[in-house]
Amino acid sequence: MGLVQAAKGAIGGVLADQWKDFFTVPDGLPATAALFAAVPRGTNAGRGSNTGASSNIISNGSKIVVPEGYGLLLFQDGAITGFVAEPGGYEWRSDDPNSQSIFAGDGLVSTFIKQSWERFKFGGQPGAQQAAFFVSLKELPDNRFGTQSEIYWDDGFLNTQVGAVTRGSYTLKIVDPILFVKNFVPTSYLRPGQVFDFTDLDNAAASQLFNEVVGSLAPAFSLYTNDPAKGNRITKLQQDSIGFAQSLSAAVEQAYHWQSDRGLAIVKTAIVSIEYDANTRELLKTVQRADALSGARGNSNLQASVAQGIQAAGENGGAAGLVGVGMASGMFGVGGMQQPVAPAADDPVARLKKAKEMLDLGLITQADYDALKAKALGL
Repeated sequence: MGLVQAAKGAIGGVLADQWKDFFTVPDGLPATAALFAAVPRGTNAGRGSNTGASSNIISNGSKIVVPEGYGLLLFQDGAITGFVAEPGGYEWRSDDPNSQSIFAGDGLVSTFIKQSWERFKFGGQPGAQQAAFFVSLKELPDNRFGTQSEIYWDDGFLNTQVGAVTRGSYTLKIVDPILFVKNFVPTSYLRPGQVFDFTDLDNAAASQLFNEVVGSLAPAFSLYTNDPAKGNRITKLQQDSIGFAQSLSAAVEQAYHWQSDRGLAIVKTAIVSIEYDANTRELLKTVQRADALSGARGNSNLQASVAQGIQAAGENGGAAGLVGVGMASGMFGVGGMQQPVAPAADDPVARLKKAKEMLDLGLITQADYDALKAKALGL
């Protein structure tokens, strides 16, 4: 009975596999799908007869449509035999006896006899495996990273070690599909019905990539913030998605050889949040204050600070306090603000002159000036 069943299966399989087929992308794919098998369309709107063909045989003359943004990998008995990167329609051609089809002009008698004999030897199944897989050539989004505790790196701008907890996401691109499949994709995904998705929590290979990215974050931050050519600062990280992606990709490549060994590259990043440790936050406040007091803006900020000080002194110490603040503001050239050196404090003329300058600048009121004048003249 086993021999009869094998013979029946062999002949029936040969008949079913004579039909030319139409292969394309499966329905319902997620946007993050990276690799998946091309699927045959046995029926279309109720039309079509090829519903019993073998899952691992592609008949000669079958058509495979490659959509935009995808490449096509061809397999024969587990080995990659071809790759197509241009979109369009392609015709399958193979010298394997299992692929021969009478509809492709391969001959009726020879096709049936050769295929039936080959399949009879394998219990009615074809003695070969042929497959077509689509691989995404697009940027694959929503690959996330994050740290549960602070990571530390040496920051050239702050001139010290910096610590932060961070999280975000990056887009990934398959830049060499052959390397990607040969060196990284597990065999379990190289069969019909399986989808290799980088964001799949059950995908152990994708989880490994997540761990490697997290392990590369500190070197990536260091590369970015210590680039003197760009004048990078830690505060620019969240604004420069491409620049930081280049630093992260370089750090990953240096440590794990993504591009050279796996055909993968990080294209863009989006840092959702950075929570600096207490020491870093204090350093950043100091830097912000220094920035505020530098250049032309420093003069304005200093004038405002002096005015606030004069107001406080006037409220607390009266006219004498105002004179003291006014004299102090003239003694220091902070932020490039040019002030004349104050004359001796016991010179009433000089004190009146300074008070008049302050009145003209709007730093004191007329009443304040009159009080200073009366005091300086001993009235």
